Amino acid sequence: MNKNASSPDHDQLYQSAEAQAGYFTAAQARQAGFSHALLSHHVRADLFERIYPGIYRLKRFPSSTHEDLFVAWLRAGQNAVISHDSALALYDLSDLLPSEIHLTVSRTASRRHPGLRLHTNRLEPGDVTTYAGLPVTTVARAIRDLAASGLPEELIWQAAQEALRRTLTTQEQLRAMAGRRSGRAYRLIEQILNARSIS
Repeated sequence: MNKNASSPDHDQLYQSAEAQAGYFTAAQARQAGFSHALLSHHVRADLFERIYPGIYRLKRFPSSTHEDLFVAWLRAGQNAVISHDSALALYDLSDLLPSEIHLTVSRTASRRHPGLRLHTNRLEPGDVTTYAGLPVTTVARAIRDLAASGLPEELIWQAAQEALRRTLTTQEQLRAMAGRRSGRAYRLIEQILNARSIS
């Protein structure tokens, strides 16, 4: 951490932003030695762009895919994880375009974020992976979450079959994940796997 506010570490800030599609938080800027006044100066100089309170973008950083997910993740807090419908969309396992970006957090959010749907659930270490540079629930966990949430069965079937075809998950991983939850999710995933073993 660069504690000298008069000498900010541009390289440190760039490295943070580079890993996040060009975006960074005010906290990350402070860690790199940028005071609030210096941040504001860079915004006025057209070097940084203020996206949301506490969220900035390097103005000249190249555009990339999934920028909306990076912004949502930073808004929700870096302990949040892309999940549910948004996880399936990130894996390209669903034709649905969610109206909100879904993330899972370990505890109830202190405030609402327009455009974000925050789910409060416990995630085991094996439930989370990194995909396209973003923390996201595994395919098996995303399918189980959506099976439990009431997503139409045909969409769960489609996602599971495509995930297995592309080897994004395995039958064993889906079965183990289903076994951690009773009810609709367990029943539906078992039906999918049993049908696959018969065919």
